[in-house]
Amino acid sequence: MSVTVNNIVFLLVDHHRRRNLSILFSINLLLLFGWTLSSIDADHHLDNYEQRQQQYSYNRDGDMSLWIDEMQVKQFFNGFPMKIHAIVDGVVLPYVLDPNFEKYLPIIPSQVSSVNFTWKSGENRNYYYDFDQLQSFNNDILKAPVLSIESKGLVPKQPKVFQVFIPCVGNTSGIASFTLGLRIINIDTNQYVAGTPIRLKLQKQCTYHGPDPECDKKCGNNGKCNAEKICVCPTGYLGKYCESALCYPQCMNGGTCVAPGVCVCSQGFQGLHCEGGICSQKCLNGGKCIQKDSCL
Repeated sequence: MSVTVNNIVFLLVDHHRRRNLSILFSINLLLLFGWTLSSIDADHHLDNYEQRQQQYSYNRDGDMSLWIDEMQVKQFFNGFPMKIHAIVDGVVLPYVLDPNFEKYLPIIPSQVSSVNFTWKSGENRNYYYDFDQLQSFNNDILKAPVLSIESKGLVPKQPKVFQVFIPCVGNTSGIASFTLGLRIINIDTNQYVAGTPIRLKLQKQCTYHGPDPECDKKCGNNGKCNAEKICVCPTGYLGKYCESALCYPQCMNGGTCVAPGVCVCSQGFQGLHCEGGICSQKCLNGGKCIQKDSCL
C-alpha cells in the first residue's frame, strides 16, 4: 500500500488557518475534559466557543468527519449543547499534531467511564479505519480501552455513534496511562487521512471508593468527608482528596491552574487563561500579539 503522508497537512491548511484552528481545538479539548464549569463565566465562554465554531463551519457534510455530538456534550457540561470536532473535512485538526499534545490534556476523571463519538465518511467517500492500538500501561489499575464497534472496518456513510470504554479495574486507586491508535485510509486514493495515524497517550484517574479512616486529615481545599469516609469536593476541585484545581478553559501556553479559574502564566504570556502573548515590539498594521513575540 502506497501512503504519502509527509507535508499533506501543510498543503491542505495554510499557516494562519492552522494556528487559529489549533486555538479552537484547544478549547474543544478543554471542554471535553473540563468537567466543572464556572456558573459566572459559562455563558461568556459558550458564546466565544459558538463564535469560533461558526467561523470555521466550512463544509463538514462532504468528507470524513469525527466528532462528539451535542447530546453527549450536554450530559457532560450541565446542559450546554455543542459539537466538538476532531476531524473535519478529511483533515485532523492541527492541534492533534502538536508534539506536546499530551501535555495539554488533563487527567480524565474517575467518574467518566466512556465517551461517545460520531463519525461519517460522506456519501461519495470511502474510508477504511483501524484502531491498531488499544492499550493500558497500568493493568493493575486500568483495563485496556474497549470499543463498541469492530476494531477494523469501513467508516459509515451516514453519521453513526460508537463508544470508547475506559474501565477501571475497580479495586485500586491511582492514575493510569493508556493509548489509542487510529489509522484512517482513503480507499479511493489509497492514502492516509491527513494527520493520521493518530497516536494519543492519555491518562485516566481510577478511584476505589472504599472508606478511608484518615479522610478528615487528607481531604483538602474545603472538601468534606461524608458518612462513608469519602472526600466530597467543592465545585472547582477534583481528585480523591480534592487536590487538583480546575480552570475553564485550561491554562494555555504552559500556564498553571493554582485555584478554580485562576491561572498563573508563563513568562511572555498574559490573559485570563494565558491565551495572549506579550510582544517586545508593537504589532503593526492592525496585527495582534497572539504568542510571545509573534504577531498575526
